[in-house]
Amino acid sequence: MTSSLRDLKVYTTYPHTCSYLKDQEATTLFIDPRQEMDQLLYSRLSQMGFRRSGDHIYRPHCGRCNACIPARIPVHSFAPNRAQRRTWRRNADLRVELSAHIGDEAAYNLYYRYIEQRHADGDMYPPDRDQYMSFLNDAWDCTRYYRFFAEERLLGIAVVDVLTDGLSAIYTFFEPEEERRSLGSYAILWQIEQARRMGLNYLYLGYWIRNCNKMSYKTAYRPLELYIDSDWREAETGG
Repeated sequence: MTSSLRDLKVYTTYPHTCSYLKDQEATTLFIDPRQEMDQLLYSRLSQMGFRRSGDHIYRPHCGRCNACIPARIPVHSFAPNRAQRRTWRRNADLRVELSAHIGDEAAYNLYYRYIEQRHADGDMYPPDRDQYMSFLNDAWDCTRYYRFFAEERLLGIAVVDVLTDGLSAIYTFFEPEEERRSLGSYAILWQIEQARRMGLNYLYLGYWIRNCNKMSYKTAYRPLELYIDSDWREAETGG
C-alpha cells in the first residue's frame, strides 16, 4: 500500500500558541489521520519536510512565519568538529542495545526525570505515561528503540524511525545529571554512525529554528541540509 501524494487529504489546525517562539502563533498542516500509512509513504512525506508525532504526520504551516525549517544531515559527508570528537571519546564506554519497546518502568522513569529537569517549560510537562506511550509509539513498524548503558546503568534512549533513505531522530531522552557526557549530542553522533552502518544516506533531525536555542543547535552538525522552497540545500547559516 502506497497512496499517490496527490490523493492525500490534509488539514490545518486553528492558530495556536507557538511552542518555540515567544509571542508567536502557529498553524500546523497534518495528514488525514484516517490515511493508511506505511514506511514508503511516510518516507516520501519526510522528504517533503513532514514529521511524526505518534500516529500523526505534520508540518508547520504558519501564514506569517517560516522559521521552522526541516533539517537533515547527509551522513556520508558529515565531519565532526573538535567538540563532537571529544564527546564521542568521552562516551566510548557506553553500550547500546536495541529494545523492542519502552513500556517498562526503567525507561519511563528516565523520561520522567528528563522532562522534569530539562523541559519543565515545554509542551510535555508534566510528564504523563499515556502521552509518553502515544508520542513514542511504533506507528508503522519502523521504529527502533536504542538504549545507552554505562555498565548496567541506563543513561539514555534514542527513539528512531527507519525510513527508506535515512533515519529519523524522533526523540532522545537521557539522564539529566550526566551533563559532562553531553548525551544529547552523543545520541546524534551515534545515529549518524548507525545510518552509515545501515547504508542509509540521511539523519533527519526535525526542524531548525534560528531564534530558538532548543532547535538552533542543529547547525553544529556539518554539512546540514535545509528544506527551503521545496528543495533540500546545504545550510549557509552559522553554527
